[in-house]
Amino acid sequence: MGVRPLACDGRVLRLAAPLAANVNDKGCAFGGSLSGLMTLAAWGWINLHLQLHGVAAEIYVADSQVKYLAPLYDDLIAEAAPADGEAFAPFLETLERHGKARIAMQARVPMAAGGEAAVLSGRFVAIRPIG
Repeated sequence: MGVRPLACDGRVLRLAAPLAANVNDKGCAFGGSLSGLMTLAAWGWINLHLQLHGVAAEIYVADSQVKYLAPLYDDLIAEAAPADGEAFAPFLETLERHGKARIAMQARVPMAAGGEAAVLSGRFVAIRPIG
């Protein structure tokens, strides 16, 4: 996929991937690449924040839904952050107290001309290692 990090401002993690490595037979971004990049951005946001807090945990996708809204003919950029109403602090507190926690995440692939090529909403689970 050729994924590379772009930025993380504390609230949003942005990843990029070149269109040339993720193109379909129609010349636009492959849907699986859009989904994969958004999933990786959401997973990466959680992983980064856990690392910043010195917490070791395995992160899994519990479920996700992807909507493809428009073909993308540019390089792929995914932005991920916790879903509205979600916050990292309660997630971290639950993880530390129970060894397992869930957080709802949102990701999107914006288009240069405005709008979005795809959006993802999903629930991710973090589990602390036993022992």
